[in-house]
Amino acid sequence: MRSMSATQLAAHLDNANPLLLDVREPWEFEICHIDGSINVPMAQIPGSLDRFRDVDEIVVICHHGIRSAHVIRFMQQHNGVLINLDGGVDAWAREVDPDMPVY
Repeated sequence: MRSMSATQLAAHLDNANPLLLDVREPWEFEICHIDGSINVPMAQIPGSLDRFRDVDEIVVICHHGIRSAHVIRFMQQHNGVLINLDGGVDAWAREVDPDMPVY
């Protein structure tokens, strides 16, 4: 499984435009999220696979990187390049955006 740290993802976003797929629950997404990300809760991923078939690169995001890793394992048979954000939005808030609310 390919993964990136928060700082690696921030640098990657300067040169690429991956789909940022946040698999947390809507209430979590409302507290904080990375700008430009879309929210599809983990439980809805199986029914949403067609939505992502033609996407070249997807960065999967959750709170600490565990749910996103599970989603990537499931999606690997259906999609192309999948990247896990190590440490999730919690790491993003600590390493990239200290003004982001945390929970």
